[in-house]
Amino acid sequence: MKVTFPHMGTAWIPMRAILRDLDVEVVVPPPTTRRTVELGVRHSPEFACFPLKLNLGNFMEAYELGADTILMGGGTGPCRFGYYAQVHREILADLGYDFRMVVLEPPRGHIGELLEKLRFITGGQPLRRIWRALRLGWNKFQAIDTLEREVFRVRAREKIRGSASRTFQRGLEMIDEARNVEETWESVEKCLDLLARIPRDEDVEPLRVGVVGEIFMITEPAANLKVLERLGSMGVEVDRAVMIGEWIRQHLLLDALRLRRKKDPVKEAAKPYLDHFVGGEGLESIGNSVLYARRGYDGIVHILPFTCMPEIVARSLLPQVAADHDIPVLTLVLDEHAGEAGVLTRLEAFVDLLRRRKEQRRSCC
Repeated sequence: MKVTFPHMGTAWIPMRAILRDLDVEVVVPPPTTRRTVELGVRHSPEFACFPLKLNLGNFMEAYELGADTILMGGGTGPCRFGYYAQVHREILADLGYDFRMVVLEPPRGHIGELLEKLRFITGGQPLRRIWRALRLGWNKFQAIDTLEREVFRVRAREKIRGSASRTFQRGLEMIDEARNVEETWESVEKCLDLLARIPRDEDVEPLRVGVVGEIFMITEPAANLKVLERLGSMGVEVDRAVMIGEWIRQHLLLDALRLRRKKDPVKEAAKPYLDHFVGGEGLESIGNSVLYARRGYDGIVHILPFTCMPEIVARSLLPQVAADHDIPVLTLVLDEHAGEAGVLTRLEAFVDLLRRRKEQRRSCC
């Protein structure tokens, strides 16, 4: 059995660590390129959302490298993500790809089914061994989140553009190579030390922008055309509302143990505009936007794939959030037709707007 899964930003590193620790042969899809996009688009329904197309391209390229089993997440609620695995299975079968599909559904308080599927993939490994592998993967997710938050801060202040991004890539390599939890956090410390040595202009007060939207689109640079990195190179300190490690803690770990908080600050912040689950990260996009405004952020960038139902709901409500909290919002609806030049132009105009607003407020005070 040779297992593959969606590439999805940096999530492939902890996923490979979990499976590798369980002695499963892993085929990581190549980083998403134009070829990946073209493969997925060619064989997907026209109005399928962009992540589905990219995932399909990932699987087709992984098959070329020998993969025969797909590990795919499931979902609940109105978001079409819950049907991705079934759609992928049918498309790949029609194309003649001989894949086995294993779908990991959200535990919803029933972690037994999830563990049984992991035991199937690993050939019946004992639960103790599975827990050890999951612990390693969980720590790698947290380690990457820790590094990425610091990179967001340093990138906005660095004197030599690209230094933070290059250091981050080196840090990811070290985390990927780490064989246990201790080595993982040693890698983080080494990378944080390297980031601390990057020459930066500490006198600069960068703009602060919160990034909200659909989780795949805001975590996969190939899907969002490196929007977060581009903002950083413009001297903007970004904060991504959804960090993968935190998302896993909230939606998988706490959910599996039925330990979700009764009063979630994000949901509480969203209530005046949206007080029920609409699928995906739709509700979170609204709640986090309100929280960013309350914390004094200069602007919000909302990223969603074309035809994404939960984020369309959020998009319709964000103008009212922006008006009520006096915070500019830039919405980027992206698919395979999006061009880098157009996105860059819109980002530059948005950043110029935020700078003018900040200067005007200073001159008035």
